[in-house]
Amino acid sequence: MLDPTLQKYAKAFSRLKRGGTKYGAAPHKPILLLTLIELIEKGTVTDNRVFVDAQLVGTFKENWLLLVSTAHQEDFTQPFYYLQNERAEGHGYWFLQPLPGCQINAHIKSVTVLASVCEYGYLATDLWLLLNDTVSRTYLKQVLLDTYFAATKNNLLNAKQQGKGYLNDQTSYLLEEPEAKYKHISKYTEEDVFVRNGLFKRLVPKLYQQQCSFTGMSLSSMYKHSFIDACHIVPFSRTQNDSVTNGIALCPNMHRAFDRGLLSIDENYRILVSKHLTEDQKHPYALSALKGRPILLPQQQNHYPAHEALAWHRREVFKR
Repeated sequence: MLDPTLQKYAKAFSRLKRGGTKYGAAPHKPILLLTLIELIEKGTVTDNRVFVDAQLVGTFKENWLLLVSTAHQEDFTQPFYYLQNERAEGHGYWFLQPLPGCQINAHIKSVTVLASVCEYGYLATDLWLLLNDTVSRTYLKQVLLDTYFAATKNNLLNAKQQGKGYLNDQTSYLLEEPEAKYKHISKYTEEDVFVRNGLFKRLVPKLYQQQCSFTGMSLSSMYKHSFIDACHIVPFSRTQNDSVTNGIALCPNMHRAFDRGLLSIDENYRILVSKHLTEDQKHPYALSALKGRPILLPQQQNHYPAHEALAWHRREVFKR
């Protein structure tokens, strides 16, 4: 005999309202629910707040590529908004919390805009508790797979078991490693750029052991906030290059000085300081004290800042 709450959500999950198209009923809502379940299962979502970030959008896209065999248009923002309309015994179970001063009264089609106005999404408390129970979570996941993706569910199960898929491909691309087997992308969408930029921000500080490359400073908080930035050497707007070799980990003041050409890096990975800098050189945190100091580098040489990117920065940004 199923727990009544589990039974309630199993019924709701098996009867999702899905828009009809010429390709059949839309698969967006069950993909989003499977994505939420996966992020809870992995420990990526640890409290009842689901942020619009690279992990959420990338996992949604990964699941879409593994499960959807029709020509439906993949769109994360659609179910993120419209799942609010679903009911379990007359009550909603997915809600959006706007950022202060913002409203979300309609479907926002841009993932970048959505992330700028939505603080987080959250689940009804009873569903959140269910999804934190391994047995109940597994049962609801199976309901979704059996109901909507019976023909393709093994694609997903096998890929997850092997650690393959879209997110692995994107991470490999940014790390300039061989692309993974499940590469499906012929052109990059706004969501691809959003995911890659989010992964870049996470990967670069990790490669530098969460330390500023110039000062060695490492600072984080008990709330999991890191104060080490992933800095593009050549701006993304110029090259759309999110490879980690076009990045360096810097604390905010070093990041600002680097972007404004007061600091740079020579061909031997030593710090250059602009002659146009005006400061109190006796101050313990004077930038001029960094001149000639070797920067901290990643453990693997193939993750070092690219020489051509640094040469561009010295030529186009650095104030000699």
